[in-house]
Amino acid sequence: MNTIILSKEEWLLTDQTGTTYPFSGTDSERVAALTAQLQQMEGGGIVSESLVFTNEEGTFSLDQWLTEKLNRPFVCTTKEQYEEKSAEIPWTLEYYGYTPGKDEYSVESLLTVGNGYLGLRGTTPEMTICEANYPGLYLASLYNTVESDVSGHTISNEDFVNAPNLQKMYVKIDDEVIDIANNQLLSFKRTLDLKTGLFQSVAEIETNKQKRLRIETKKIANMQDVHQYSLVYQFTPLNFSGTVTFVSEADGSVYNYNVARYRSLTNQHLTVKEAAAEQNKAHLVVTTNQSQITVVQSSELFSQDLPLAELHAETNDQLVRQQVALEVTEGQTYRVEKSVTATAYRQEEPQPAFTFSSLALPDFATMYTASKQAWAELWAKAAIEVTGDLMSQKMLNLHTYHLLVSAAPNAYQESLDASITARGLHGEAYRGHIFWDELFILPFYILHFPDTAKEILLYRYRRLAAAKKDAQKAGYQGAMFPWQSGLDGSEQSQELHLNPISGEWKEDHSRLQRHVSLAIAYNIWQYWHNTQDRVFMEQYGLELMLEVAHFWQSAATWDDATQRYFIDKVMGPDEFHESYPNSEQGGLKNNAYTNMMVVWLFEEIENLQQQLSVESFQAVLEKTALTPADIAAMADIRTKLGLEIDQEGIIAQFEGYFQLEDLDWAHYKEKYGNIYRMDRILNAEGKSADSYKVAKQADSLMIFYNFSKEQVNQILADLSYQLPTDYIEKNLHYYLARTSHGSTLSRIVHAQLAAMVDDQELAWSLYQEALSSDYRDIQGGTTAEGIHAGVMAATLFIPLTTFAGIDIREEQLKITPNLPKAWDSLAFQLEVRGTHFAMNVTHETLTITADQPVTILVNGQQVSLEANKEAMITY
Repeated sequence: MNTIILSKEEWLLTDQTGTTYPFSGTDSERVAALTAQLQQMEGGGIVSESLVFTNEEGTFSLDQWLTEKLNRPFVCTTKEQYEEKSAEIPWTLEYYGYTPGKDEYSVESLLTVGNGYLGLRGTTPEMTICEANYPGLYLASLYNTVESDVSGHTISNEDFVNAPNLQKMYVKIDDEVIDIANNQLLSFKRTLDLKTGLFQSVAEIETNKQKRLRIETKKIANMQDVHQYSLVYQFTPLNFSGTVTFVSEADGSVYNYNVARYRSLTNQHLTVKEAAAEQNKAHLVVTTNQSQITVVQSSELFSQDLPLAELHAETNDQLVRQQVALEVTEGQTYRVEKSVTATAYRQEEPQPAFTFSSLALPDFATMYTASKQAWAELWAKAAIEVTGDLMSQKMLNLHTYHLLVSAAPNAYQESLDASITARGLHGEAYRGHIFWDELFILPFYILHFPDTAKEILLYRYRRLAAAKKDAQKAGYQGAMFPWQSGLDGSEQSQELHLNPISGEWKEDHSRLQRHVSLAIAYNIWQYWHNTQDRVFMEQYGLELMLEVAHFWQSAATWDDATQRYFIDKVMGPDEFHESYPNSEQGGLKNNAYTNMMVVWLFEEIENLQQQLSVESFQAVLEKTALTPADIAAMADIRTKLGLEIDQEGIIAQFEGYFQLEDLDWAHYKEKYGNIYRMDRILNAEGKSADSYKVAKQADSLMIFYNFSKEQVNQILADLSYQLPTDYIEKNLHYYLARTSHGSTLSRIVHAQLAAMVDDQELAWSLYQEALSSDYRDIQGGTTAEGIHAGVMAATLFIPLTTFAGIDIREEQLKITPNLPKAWDSLAFQLEVRGTHFAMNVTHETLTITADQPVTILVNGQQVSLEANKEAMITY
C-alpha cells in the first residue's frame, strides 16, 4: 500500500518498499507529478488528508482524482479502515465545487434520486429554477401538450412536466436568501450512495455581511412506498449568533426550463387548484392545463430544534410558504426534516378526499430504513460484479442504479401505465417520450424483473388502438406505433426541429422511423421466449405482433422489374438520412435493417402458429381481422423482400446509398473537433447529411445486435442472397469509418459487432467509451438534460451477452465466455425460462448454480445442472 502525506512544504509519497518521493511546486504541479509517479507503480493508497483542487477537467479531491485516473483505490483514511473505505468507492458518486450552467445541470442528472414513479434531480433544497441550476420533480407519464409560435407557425408539443417543488427549504440571514446560486460559496460537496439511494450535501457559505454558515442536507426517494420522498436540512452558524429565518415552500409556480433549445417555447403547464397549510403540514394541488392530470402533494415538517408550533403560513395562487424566525447560537446545529407524498391522477381516476388530520408521513429515518431494504432486494437480483477493474464496477453500479430510478418493480405494483423514457426520470430532453430505446432497455428487466418487463410491454398494448388509427390515417393497415410516444400513444414527433448550431428551424421527418414497431415486436418475442408466459402471449403479445406484422405487410409493394417487394417512405436507425438528396418528400426505400427485421417478424409469426394452440392463434387472428391469405402474403414477402448489396458483400443502408458522396472526415474533425452531430454541422453550412455517406449511429449493423450471425445468415438465405464468408467484418469496418457516433448507443452496437468478428481490442475500447459516456458527459453537455437510459441498459447487457457469452435467443441457454483482459471475473444472476441462475465467469472457469435441473450449452458442450448444486466448468 502506498501512503501520501500532504503538507504545505511538500508532499511525500512512500511506496510499498519504503522508498519516498517528494513533490513540490504548486498544487497543480504536485498533482501532475504525483499522478505520473504512481502510474509507474502498483496498488492504491492512503492520502493523509482531504485536498480539493480545480483543473481544466473540473473540481476533484486528490483521492478521487487518483482513483479515477489510475483505476486503483485511493482513500483518506487509516490503514485499519482502508479495505472498508475502498469497498465504498464503486458505490459512491462524489462531486466537489459548483460550476453553474450546463456542467451543474449534468451533475444534477447524475445525482438524481428516484424509485420508478418519481425522480428528483440532484439539487439541494435551496436551489431554484434558473440558468445556474435546475431542481426538478418528474412523475412517470406526467405529460401535457401546449402550443407555441415557431417562425410564424403554431405548433403543439407534448412535454414531460416539471411537477411542483415541495422539497424547497432555505434560510434567510439579514434578509439575504441562501439559495447557493447567488451566495458566496466557500465549499460544496455532494455525494450519492448508489446502494441505498441516499443523496447528501455539505456547503459552507459566507453572506454579504461575512456571516458563515454550514448547510448539510440529505434526500431520498422511498423505494418501498414510491409516492414518498424525504429530506433533511440542517444548518450551523460558524461565526455568529443571532436571528435566522427558516422557510419551507410548496411551490406551484414551477415551469419547464431544463433544455435550453426548448426555452423559446411555451413552458407553463400547471394551474394551482388548492394551496393550504396547517401547523407543520402543507398541501398543494395542481392540474395540467391540457391533459387535465391532477397532481396532489402534501408535506410534513419534523424538528426538535426549530419551534414548528410558531410557523407562520401564507398562501397565494401559486404556493404555500411556511416560515419561522429563531435565535441561533454560534457552533450549534439546527435540524429540520420534510417528508412529502406525491400522486398523479388522470381525469378518469378517482381522488381520495384530503384532510390534514389524516396526513401522517414517516420521518426521514423511518422512510430511509424501509427504502434501504427495498434497494437491497433489488440489488440482490440486478447487481453485476467484476473484479480487476474498479472504475468499470463503479459505472456498472451507476447504470444499474439509474435504470432502477427510471423504472422499478415497486412502481408497477399499482399497475402504473408508463414505459421508460429515453432520459429516465432525470430531465426533459426528447420531452420525456418513449422511443425505440426500449429495444436496449427491456432485456435488463426481462432477465432480472420479468413482471416489470410485462408491465412495460402493456404500456404499448394499451396504445394499440392509437397505433391502428395512425396506420389507417397514413394509408396502411395494422398498427403503426409512433416514433415518439407519450400519454396516449399518438405520434409526438416534432414537425419542426431546431438546429442549435445554425439557430434555424427545419422540417422534421423523424416520425418515418417506423422500425420502432419492430422493436416492440422484438421485445414481445424476447419476453415470450424467456418467460414462456402463455397467458400474456394469448391475451396481448400475439395480437400486438400480428398487428405490427399486418402493418408491414401493407407497407410492402411488389416491383415487377426486380421481381421483389420493396418498402419505402421509411427512415432507418441512422437518423441522419431523412430523404434522398434534394427530395421534397421524406423517407427512403429498402432500409436494410427495417427489411431484415420484417423478414424476422414474418418468420416468427409462422413459428408462433406452431408454438401456440390452433384455437388460441385462430382467436387472435379473428380479433385482428387477419385472414389466412394475409399470413400467406407475409410468407411470400419474407422470401422476396429487396436489399441492395454490392460485390464486396456490403449491405447498403438503403437503396441508393452507394451513390451518395463521401465525406472529408479529416477536414471536419480538424475544423470542428466534436463532429458527433454531423447533420447539424452540414446543415449549418447549407448542406445536408442526406447527400453523404455519414451516419449518426449503427443502421444496417443493428441487425447483428438483435440476432446471432447464424440467424442473420438465415434471413439472408431466406431472401436468396449469398454473401462472402467475411461479410460481417467488411460491413463493420465499412460503416465504422462512416459513423460519427452522434448517439452513445452507436458504440454499444459496434462493440458487440467487433467482438463478433474477434476484434477484442476494438470491442473493449468502444464498450469503455459507452460505459463512461454519461459520467464523462462525452457528448458535450447532453447529460444535463437527463441520463441516456438506452445506453446505460445496453452497457449492462453487453457484459452478459458479449463478455460472459450468454445467448438467451435459442431454445437452450448457450454460454461462450469471452471475458475482457481487464476483468478477472464477472458475476451476476438472471432468470431464463423460469430458472434462476447465479454465474461467475473467469478466464479459465465458469461457476454456475441453477435453482432447478436444466441442461445448458457451454462452449458447444452439453452440461447438465442439478438443482441448487454449484457446478464448475473449466475451459
